[in-house]
Amino acid sequence: MISVYTDGSCLGNPGKGGWAFLIVGDRNICYRTGFELNTTNNQMELVAVIKALEFLKEFRDISINTDSNYVKQGITTWIINWKKNNWKTSKNQPVKNKELWERLDKLNLSKNINWSWVKAHNIDEFNNQVDTLARKAAETLTESSFN
Repeated sequence: MISVYTDGSCLGNPGKGGWAFLIVGDRNICYRTGFELNTTNNQMELVAVIKALEFLKEFRDISINTDSNYVKQGITTWIINWKKNNWKTSKNQPVKNKELWERLDKLNLSKNINWSWVKAHNIDEFNNQVDTLARKAAETLTESSFN
């Protein structure tokens, strides 16, 4: 199983945003980052996971580690009722970021993903690294990668 860490960052909310994912393998680490000029933190959290899963299109068994309860709860729990209720929340409001959730749902259904929540800004070295990458992408509005 491939282990992936994802994070999104936003300077202002909405504001300049960055996303990053970090793939941790047996022998190496690979990452990708990107940015959006006018976005929200939740959108960047979702984009980070979507970009990671699109990058890993050939792989089926993936462990996603996120410090976003919004992403983890959304994809593992809330989305079930959202879809049943025609993309409405429990308060009968339209689901925010529906297009991103639909993209993530399609990717999620095509793979065997283990979703894990990790505490932000804590002792997890890889989560701290991906946080720094996402923040740097937002601050400098750059895309980068390392293999």
